[in-house]
Amino acid sequence: MRARGWSWLAALALGVLLAGGTSFSRACPFCSAPSLTMTEQLAQSNAALLVKWVGGTPAKDQDGGFTEYEIVEVVNQPTGSKLAKGSKVKLVRYRAAKAGDLYMLLGTTAGAVIDWGSPIEVTEDSFAYIKNAPKPELPTKERLKYFVKFLEHPNATVATDAYGEFANAPYADITPLTPELPRDKLRVWLNDPQTSPSRMGLYGLLLGLCGKDDDADVLAKKIFEPTTEFRLGIDGVMGGYLLLTGEKGLAQIDEKKLQDKKVPFSETYSAMQALRFLWQYSDGKFEPERLRQSMRLLLDRPELADLVIADLARWKDWSVQERLMSMYGKDEYDIPSIKRAVVRYMLACSKDQMAAGDAERAAKHLAKLEEDDPKTVADAKRFFFIK
Repeated sequence: MRARGWSWLAALALGVLLAGGTSFSRACPFCSAPSLTMTEQLAQSNAALLVKWVGGTPAKDQDGGFTEYEIVEVVNQPTGSKLAKGSKVKLVRYRAAKAGDLYMLLGTTAGAVIDWGSPIEVTEDSFAYIKNAPKPELPTKERLKYFVKFLEHPNATVATDAYGEFANAPYADITPLTPELPRDKLRVWLNDPQTSPSRMGLYGLLLGLCGKDDDADVLAKKIFEPTTEFRLGIDGVMGGYLLLTGEKGLAQIDEKKLQDKKVPFSETYSAMQALRFLWQYSDGKFEPERLRQSMRLLLDRPELADLVIADLARWKDWSVQERLMSMYGKDEYDIPSIKRAVVRYMLACSKDQMAAGDAERAAKHLAKLEEDDPKTVADAKRFFFIK
């Protein structure tokens, strides 16, 4: 059976069946984005300072103490403020540090008073990176030219923030960067055990965009190495591999990730995510029917069936009606989420004005399901809509 931790995916997929689009359209398809990058935080602030720790008074009893900083550089300040290099800023609460330690202070105005946030520890390198970063209002594809140079920067703060800019970027704004992507470095990062697993999806995708034939071997080695563990980002590596290899690579994914039932659930689900990515972004590299063919293989996996049926409906694959009817309520498919998915599939097909004969068959199947299992049909209809 599927791990309980995955159940929200089923609820989401079935709840928005045919609602159109996925999170892929809003940001990098295979990235986990931070809430706000440093440049976004800077843009939302009315005041920004580079300061160094001077001293303060430690907390005592009910008094939280205070910390004093000396301004090293004024990045910006509200009109009328008199912040200047060498002047002092005192913040409530004592924060221990060493004399000369550098911090960035970001503040917002509350009337005539600047409300300072918690100090952000920086180095000269990370401060220069933040200060010189292009402003958020510039086109994303132009901004990424700056941040690509800082991926895997020795300063962890800088590297993490640069990754965050890519994670927040729409895929359509990443692809124009292809000529400037660091192909050789991406190969190294993908094979470096010190690379954060959370970045593997992005690096695999980027290598797929800028790589050559031999780069497919690098990606394949990582994808098909034996594993029993959950691998963060392997879906992005698969996506990059498929961009490079086309249908030949897809045949390998079919055989080794979709059809092999000994493969861990997480690997098969990652391959499914790669298929969804290709459906939306392969730009004609794959025929729709070829992608449907791969997705249909997953109907043999009861632990994924509800998600697969939802995707096949969204992809308007009306060829599996008889198969879905034959497995409805049988053996491992006798699960409420799967049965609701079948009902919604038939509902979607019956309402597809372009489907003609398929729609008629679906309407008959739906009538049969309503006669045999009225409660499930009623439950499935409750949250069903088409956009």
